[in-house]
Parts: sequence; structure tokens; C-alpha cells
Amino acid sequence: MQAKKEQMQLRYYDVPQKEGVLALLGENWIREYGEGIDYLHFHNLLEIGICRDGEGEMIFDEEVMPYGPGIITVIPRRFPHTTNSRKGTKSFWEYLYLDPGTLLREILGENEIRASRALDLIGRNVIFGQGSDYDSLWSIVNAIMEEMRDRRRFYVEKVRGLLFSLLFEIARVSELDGRLRVSNKIGVAQVQNALDYVDGHFQETVRISELADACSMSETHFRRLFNRYLNMTPVEYVNQVRILRACEMLRTSNDAMTRIAERCGFSSISAFDRNFRRIIGVTPYQWKKDPGNYERKLLEVNVSVQKGW
Repeated sequence: MQAKKEQMQLRYYDVPQKEGVLALLGENWIREYGEGIDYLHFHNLLEIGICRDGEGEMIFDEEVMPYGPGIITVIPRRFPHTTNSRKGTKSFWEYLYLDPGTLLREILGENEIRASRALDLIGRNVIFGQGSDYDSLWSIVNAIMEEMRDRRRFYVEKVRGLLFSLLFEIARVSELDGRLRVSNKIGVAQVQNALDYVDGHFQETVRISELADACSMSETHFRRLFNRYLNMTPVEYVNQVRILRACEMLRTSNDAMTRIAERCGFSSISAFDRNFRRIIGVTPYQWKKDPGNYERKLLEVNVSVQKGW
């Protein structure tokens, strides 16, 4: 079933800082993909998927491609797509999510030219095909998944090394054999510069005019496209990103709530509390007290910040 193009969903993931990669593995990911969903989604991170079992189709903006066991996919951040299992059946996918920019800065330090070249290749194409056609890529991805699954001694260090190899292998494959070129002219890509701007400036006052300028659009046209593709206003998106970053800070620091509110761009603790409750469903204090909140919301509720999920 072709996904509706007028609605788009953001699925926002947070990478554990220690490990550098978010691994979604195991039986939780055996499901009927696409059931009840007729729209595309995109991620804030690079997505790598392996189909272990099941059949269906993946929709990449305008392209529809059948999948089965042994398929590997690499999907750049903010590239619209969706997965549909064959009707009435379940598929088993396992995923890795990572932020190439953060990892490349860790590897390459201040060498911005090399980092920019690698990032351009990594974000240029979708990779889709049988793992047997991408032996090196397949091996590295499976090795990372097994390390994340077993978590034996020194797994963090091993995963770090494998992630560096993975990024440069993706860049190499994308340059030589990318199957679907990422367009900068259609869909959510039209407002991608604004999304990037929010990522870098969410701690500050973010004006709609600045987001429109980043996309070389009039403010009126920008608002219309943003609402069309993300089904939320730019202000709602900024607050979503701020609150999700706040969740990360609540998990990883002992900063006071006022400090976290300030670091996330909220002018007052009351604005922070109000937006946190609206988006997450509880107060920041209630959320922080339950250490299981993060994983449970990731798997069940808060995978998406799209209204109506």
C-alpha cells in the first residue's frame, strides 16, 4: 500500500553516549510492520536495518522495493520511508541507530574537510540489497549487533572500533553503489536545513524567520511546507526537540531542573514543566524518579513525537 505523502512522522531516538549506537534487537522487533500506518516517517539518526525473517515492501519516498530475509538497509537521517510486512504476517527486523557527525568528529578531530566529505557520502544514498552483495558491510553490522546483544567485557571499546569501520564502509559503498539518491528538492528535505538549525540552536531563542532563512524561503511558505510535511508547527517541533534533549539530560546528569530548563532553551521552569507534561505525559520530576521510563517509552510510546502516535 502506497504511503500517504501529505503526512510525515518524525521518530526521534537518543543514542547512549557510552556506546555511541542505539541497538534495537530481539523479539520486540518481530511485528506486523506498517499495520494501521499509511504515512512515511523519518529519523533524526542514520538507520541501519537487517531483515532476519519475513517479507514485505519498503517505501522510499517514490520507490517501492520488496524485502525478505537477508536484506540490509542503510537509510540517511531524515530520508522518508516506511516498512510494510506482507499483509497478515510478521517480519523480524533488527536495527542500529547512530549519529555519523558525532562519531566522525571523535575520529577526525578538527579535520572538518575530511569529516564533511565522509558525511556527504554517508548521507548521499540509500543502500538497499542482499547482505551477500555487501559482504564487508554485512559483517561489520552483524558484529556490532552481536556485541550489543551479548555485552561482554570490553564490548563498548569493540563497538567503538567497529563503528568507525562501519562509517567509512558506508561512505565507500554509497559512493560506488548507492541505489537511491537522496533528493534535496522533495518532501521533508525541503525543510531539512531548518531541522539541522534546530539541532544546533535549540538552547537559544529560535525564530521562525531564522528557520525560513535557513531554507531560503519566505516565512509564510516555510510555515506551510513545515506543517504539511511534519504535521506540526515549527514552534511545536522546537519544543519537541528541547524536551527530548531534556530527557537525555535527566538521565545522564544530576543538574537541577532549573539548569536543565535553561540548557534546553526554556525561559522559565514553568514553561519547561508545562511543555514536558504536554509531550511526555508526566512532570520532569516524575519522569526522573522512574529509571525505567526511558527504555519503556522508547519501545512503547515515545518512539515518535508525531501527534496522534
